[in-house]
Amino acid sequence: MKNRKNDKNLTEAQIIALAKKDVYYFGLLYDKYFNTIFSFVFKRLGGAEDVAGDVTQLSFMKAMANIQKYEDRGNPFSSWLYKIANNQVYEYFRKKKRLHEVPVDEQRIQDLGKEANINSYMSMAEQEKLIEMINELEQVQQDLIELRFFEKMSFKEIAAIYNITEANAKMRTYRILERIRNKWEN
Repeated sequence: MKNRKNDKNLTEAQIIALAKKDVYYFGLLYDKYFNTIFSFVFKRLGGAEDVAGDVTQLSFMKAMANIQKYEDRGNPFSSWLYKIANNQVYEYFRKKKRLHEVPVDEQRIQDLGKEANINSYMSMAEQEKLIEMINELEQVQQDLIELRFFEKMSFKEIAAIYNITEANAKMRTYRILERIRNKWEN
């Protein structure tokens, strides 16, 4: 058995390099990120715990099978895992042919309204109108809004999921917000 007493002193980059050679080290990454990825998947699936567990496991199995392909491009390793998990969620919905619903809380809708320069405070009727407008967007646009405002991801994390630049993620998000604002005003 290998001497693994110093695992706690390894950097994430070292663990990733070792995980490419030894599945034991992938287990360390799994332990570190499982709860975060599970929470992400759980929210995306609207709180279906059993399904979220299965989709999360599939995501980690895919990550483990493809760890050799992982390259550090300056984004957190977790962004790569989020991208895989996001793809697995889409795959689940494609197979189930179900609509994806996102739990919405009032504060995040208020934040979205402020960011889109709609209102600094929105009534419940206005919030419902904004939600309807979001639901009318194309799926990719809905996803960008969801990741930014409801999952509270940074533009860098969103960029890593979509394999685009951070500036591109920001530009796409603000164009969507501008489209929402224009539609709101008309």
